[in-house]
Amino acid sequence: MRSSSNTGPLAAFCLMALIWGYNWVVMKVAMSYSGPLQFSAWRCSLGVLLLFVLLVALRVPLRPREVGKTFWLGMTQTAGFVGLVAWSLTTGAAGKNAVLAYTMPFWVILLGWPFLEERLRGWQWLALALAFVGLLLVLEVWHGDASVTSSLLALSAGVCWAVGTIIFKRIPVRSRDELLSLTTWQMFFGCIPLIVAALITPERPIEWNATLITALAFNAVGAMAVATLLWLYILHRLPTTISSLSSLIVPIVGVVAAWIQIGERPSLAEGIGMVLILVALAVLIVPQRVAQPITGD
Repeated sequence: MRSSSNTGPLAAFCLMALIWGYNWVVMKVAMSYSGPLQFSAWRCSLGVLLLFVLLVALRVPLRPREVGKTFWLGMTQTAGFVGLVAWSLTTGAAGKNAVLAYTMPFWVILLGWPFLEERLRGWQWLALALAFVGLLLVLEVWHGDASVTSSLLALSAGVCWAVGTIIFKRIPVRSRDELLSLTTWQMFFGCIPLIVAALITPERPIEWNATLITALAFNAVGAMAVATLLWLYILHRLPTTISSLSSLIVPIVGVVAAWIQIGERPSLAEGIGMVLILVALAVLIVPQRVAQPITGD
């Protein structure tokens, strides 16, 4: 396939990165009007509803496959990741937490060693070393304030996503329809604990207004339904090594958007730390990208 035929997938990739990156600012703003569990429950419920509508519209079989593994995928990538991200944003900065949550490739490498029998290679050791130094600077544990707790929650979200990635690798997916079905059902299972937690956990009353409704609509329609379809399209049309660039671009969009819209300015240590983490992500991703050019199908 000629490189020009990749214009559509690359445009979809950029749009998806913009949606997911900017959503960190949207979620941060929403935390001013809702508790994290309430927002997460509403966000996921509306997103799941839209995805089920898509399954019906595309005539994808509704029956779930690999129910046990899909359930645990939902517990990690939806309940764990979404819930912890929202919780981290109640006191933490959107851009900073975006970088911390998107450290999931490093956790996949570390967890893949014992669970997937994937050994670390030379450049991966360099990336991990850079990321470790970056994390120390971003966390600024010497301050001991609430931002440390928020940062640890964001890191935990990244760990949840990494565990989900390992689970996902053990689920056979043979087509786009199966991938869309898996995405929908794992989100459905992950919604359940979020809804239960939102019902039984005391949180501030939801302040329904245009800003919160817009944030929920952006999350349900944009970040979940539209971005999910874009992600499936990207996975089908581009090599995995190219699609993995989202781990680098999404947090950059989040940092820049938070800086511009809500005035989040990282300290010198945080700024250097975030740059080191992003460089470490590039060290992980770019060598693979060079070795495996876009091919399409």
